[in-house]
Amino acid sequence: MQIKCEMKIGLVLLMTILNITMIYDFNKNSSPRDWRIIDDGVMGGLSQGKFSIDAEGNGVFAGTVSLENNGGFSSVRYQCDKIKVTKDSKVRIRLKGDGKNYQFRIKDKATSYYSYITTFKTSGDWETIEIKLSELYPSFRGRTLDLPNFKSDSFEEIVFLIGNKKNESFQLVLDKIELE
Repeated sequence: MQIKCEMKIGLVLLMTILNITMIYDFNKNSSPRDWRIIDDGVMGGLSQGKFSIDAEGNGVFAGTVSLENNGGFSSVRYQCDKIKVTKDSKVRIRLKGDGKNYQFRIKDKATSYYSYITTFKTSGDWETIEIKLSELYPSFRGRTLDLPNFKSDSFEEIVFLIGNKKNESFQLVLDKIELE
């Protein structure tokens, strides 16, 4: 027990020295209620996403995307207290995807109507995706807005979205999300 405690203290000290902020560290005690599914059903679509915590303590975003009834996306979002960032901040996500493309989105304010987004491709293996916040571009309902890329000093929401313009099942397994 003492070794585990010393390892945790060492990890916290290392993260402090490296200026890393843990946004979400999935574990067996994580609550799936921290995350909210928003599917295309808000517009009449039939896609269905679910979010759960698996036996290993990972977050699992899974389901099906359907193009029926003008649908085509599923998303899961996490609203957080304001997280301070700098112009050089990066988000690192340890995940295991299914070889499909996903969007990573943030909102500087949870009440903003638009998000800042990028797309990343998963390999099917465990990997760490690194996203520079300043490279996220503003978008609303699939349209790029004529605004600058993300340059706020904080954000309040993160989202994972799948919408590859085809009927498909999906699964994205999340281990941790950090800010550097």
